[in-house]
This record gives sequence, C-alpha cells and structure tokens, in this order.
Amino acid sequence: MTEFLMEYNLAGLIIGIATFFIIGLFHPIVIKAEYYFGTRCWWVFLVFGIGFVALSIATAGIILSTVFSVLAFSCFWSILEIFAQKKRVDKGWFPANPKRKTK
Repeated sequence: MTEFLMEYNLAGLIIGIATFFIIGLFHPIVIKAEYYFGTRCWWVFLVFGIGFVALSIATAGIILSTVFSVLAFSCFWSILEIFAQKKRVDKGWFPANPKRKTK
C-alpha cells in the first residue's frame, strides 16, 4: 500500500487529510475536557503527546510516523488550548459546567 501511495505521490495528500481530521477531532476534545475536568487535565495531553512522539520516532514508515507526530503536537497544542478555553468560558463564550467543583 505504501508503495502505491509513494508511486503516485499520494503520501502528502494522505498526511494532509489525516492532519485535517486530527485537528478537527481535537477541537471538541479540548472543549469537552475543559467542561468536565477544567484545566487540571492538561497533563493528560502532555503524557499522550510524549507517547505519540515516542511512537513517531519508533515508526519506520513516513506516513504513519508523520501522523503520530501530528497527533503529538496536537496534544501539546491542546495544553495551551485548555487554558485558552477556560478564558473563553470565563468570558461567557462557552457554557461552564455547573456540576464541576472549582478550586
């Protein structure tokens, strides 16, 4: 399969599509994570990001390695977005979770 993608120069297209879907997936994940857990879940994104970096380094195939890298840096970016989402909630742009205890 990889040979086919490389022969017809489709690897970049596959990576682009995967990146598009990963970014689209992380947007609601950040919103839901902040809603249910607040900013205290930032470390989960850090752990998954480090794990995906390790997978990216350990994977030989360029497409899968790149997708793991995009996942890793999407996790790292989500750490910043969790705190930005809290500010958006404080401004009233997104609903706050009334059942979550704040410290």
